[in-house]
This record gives sequence, C-alpha cells and structure tokens, in this order.
Amino acid sequence: MRLRKMPNAEAVLESSPYVIKEPEKLKGRWQEATGGRPLRLELGTGKGMFLMELAKRQRDVFFVGIELYDSVLFRAAEKMEGKGADEGFAAPDNLLFICMDVRRLPEVFEPGEVEYLYLNFSDPWPKARHAKRRLTSENFLGIYDKVLKKGGGLQFKTDNKDLFEFSVESIGGAEGWRLTDITRDLHGDAELSEGNVMTEYERKFTALGSKICMLRAVYE
Repeated sequence: MRLRKMPNAEAVLESSPYVIKEPEKLKGRWQEATGGRPLRLELGTGKGMFLMELAKRQRDVFFVGIELYDSVLFRAAEKMEGKGADEGFAAPDNLLFICMDVRRLPEVFEPGEVEYLYLNFSDPWPKARHAKRRLTSENFLGIYDKVLKKGGGLQFKTDNKDLFEFSVESIGGAEGWRLTDITRDLHGDAELSEGNVMTEYERKFTALGSKICMLRAVYE
C-alpha cells in the first residue's frame, strides 16, 4: 500500500517536543532519560493511539513508539499536542516517539536497556521471498536480542493467520526465546484479554468479525 506523502509531516516532527530528534545520543542513558522507569517500545506505532492509552494506564513505565514513516507518525505527534482532542486533554508524560527504521535499534539502545516490545498488526509481507522483512522473523529477533534485557520479552497481535503461524514457529524455534501465551481468538479468551488495549486496526478488524491472534514470549 502506497502511503500518501504529507507535505508538512517533516516540519511537524521536527518541531514536536514529543519526537526525539537524535535518539542515538541517548544510547546508554535511557535510565536517566526515563527517570529510572522500565522502558517499553512499540515497533510500528502508527498514529500512536495504542501507546497513548497504555501510557495513561501504566504511569510507572516509560514508552517509546518507533515508526518508520513520517507521514504516519506526524499524526501521533499532533494527537500528543492535543490537536482535535477534547477540552482538558493532557498528553501522558511517559511517552515519546522516534521516526526511524526498526533495524537501527542497536544504534539507539544498549543491550538490556529495553524491557519489552509490542508489535501490533505488523506488515505481513505475504510473499515467501519477503519473509525476512517480517518483524517476527529470525532476522529481526536477532536485532531484538541486542537491546532486550534478560527476562524481558514481547507481545505480538495480528488478524493475519498466516503471519501468526509463521510467528509462532519463528519465535518458538529461536534460541533464547520462550513462548508463554498463545491465542487465536484474543477477545474470546477472558484470561488473556484482561487489560487488553485495542489498537485502531484491532477495533476495525474486530468490528468486521475477524478474530485477533496474540502471542507473548520471554527473552531468556
């Protein structure tokens, strides 16, 4: 799907106090930057609604949303600045964004600086020759290994059954990773759906009758 270029996106991100401009300068200093709070990332944060809600619920955690496309992320920056929000809106003080490629994570975070990863409705890259581009592929797990703390982990949600089965096999077979929770019908599982924060895609697909798949894994 071709993304529509937003002519003012770069300017919005450059001026936003909620977007980190030179994140590599924080490498090794994230504990200082987050006030000692554990650090959690969403990879492919889109318009930021998932993390904004999560940040409001978990004030003792610091969240960073990673998004490749400035034409998408600028919407999150605008939301944080209260544009289009109800009166009295206050942006959570434990959430920031970075516009960059996920493959740059080791340039920005030292080993062990990140506690947890969220991957929500990632691009399925359905063609077999593109399997290495999937964010749950062995290729990307090797990148996460370089920044995650031992005992940390990830949560992955998708409506794409083929991508989910690929992810179960990929993560389940990766050295240092252990699957802890798997469901192919998240909203039909009372235990695993407790406290679930829905993304925009999740609301859309659920309304259409699609079942949401979810897994959690620990990095050991």
